Amino acid sequence: MMGGEQDLIGILFKVAVFFIPFLFSICVHEAAHAWAAKLCGDRTAEHMGRLTLNPVAHADPIGTIVLPIAAVILPGSVSQFIFGWAKPVPFDPRNLKDKKNGPFIIAAAGPASNLVLAMIGAFFFVLIQSGYFVGGLETDKARLVAQIAAQFIGLNCMLAVLNMVPIHPLDGGKILARFLPYKAARWLEERETMLSMVLLLLFLTGFARLLSYPASWIAGNFADFAQVVLSAIGFQV
Repeated sequence: MMGGEQDLIGILFKVAVFFIPFLFSICVHEAAHAWAAKLCGDRTAEHMGRLTLNPVAHADPIGTIVLPIAAVILPGSVSQFIFGWAKPVPFDPRNLKDKKNGPFIIAAAGPASNLVLAMIGAFFFVLIQSGYFVGGLETDKARLVAQIAAQFIGLNCMLAVLNMVPIHPLDGGKILARFLPYKAARWLEERETMLSMVLLLLFLTGFARLLSYPASWIAGNFADFAQVVLSAIGFQV
């Protein structure tokens, strides 16, 4: 009985450590889309309550809750094929001040917000690694805090890289459309459902593992940059 309770506590702990940062990061991502849409002249998302960090406004029951938690609980051989998502943020292109660049800015705002979060996380990670913020904690607890910070960086880099894949309905597909001839962009947009199936097939064949390489590279460079900056301003890192 004691072993079962410990296993349950361990699972709940893993879910909390991963899921809470994931939920926060994905809410920032969606709110960034809504904020960019408002700046570009369309307030549809704001009127629908999407210009917020409240998870209730953005959560998709399957993509935001069930699958991400399953990715933590299930064995690695299974969880590597699982990915999550939130409800898409709507906007009306007719309201945009710049009809050509508006959709591009709105789409890019999501991945950009995750990169900003990763950069902020990198500064905290370097400081934590150097003993700041965790001076009163035991070594194991300080190491855990650093691990959570590192995971937060990696998670946001992965979200940014994933969403930059140039396939609809991901943000990368909408970003790519900005640079394509109108007919080609329209053709891809009309086939969003089919492209979603292609994207799902890619994930089922291990595509997510390929994305982890550029995500890790970005995360490492962010940490190196944070260390250089913090050293330059006088921190002992």
